[in-house]
Amino acid sequence: MAVDRNALKKWEKIRQFALGMPGAAEEFPWGETVAKVNKKVFVFLGVDDGSHPLGVTVKLKDEAAHAHALTCPGAEPAGYGLGKSGWVSIPLGHKGAPAAELLCDWVEESYRTIAPKRLIAELDGG
Repeated sequence: MAVDRNALKKWEKIRQFALGMPGAAEEFPWGETVAKVNKKVFVFLGVDDGSHPLGVTVKLKDEAAHAHALTCPGAEPAGYGLGKSGWVSIPLGHKGAPAAELLCDWVEESYRTIAPKRLIAELDGG
C-alpha cells in the first residue's frame, strides 16, 4: 500500500502537536504510536509504516465536536468498546478528511479530557 503523502504530512503535524502538550510522552504499545499524559493515552496515532491507512483516534466529550468528527469521511466510533466513551477514529487519507488544524483542536480537547488539572493550567499559560 502506497503511503499517502498528504495524510503522512498531516499525521506528522498532529504527532508533533500532541507531543508538544505539557507532560506528553510518546509510547508504542501494540506496535502503535500513542501520545500519553499521566500514563493515560490521549491520542492513538496508529502506525505510519503503510501497513494500515493513517488515522487518529481522539476522545471527544464535547457533543458538537464529537458529532462533527463522526461526519468526517470514514470516521467511526473507536473499536474495542472505546466508542462508547467518546473515542472517535478519523482516517487522514480520505477525500475531504479534516485539516490538520481541526484535528489538532480535537487532539487538544482529548488531552484536556485526560490530563490532570495542573497540566491543563500549564497549557493555558497558568
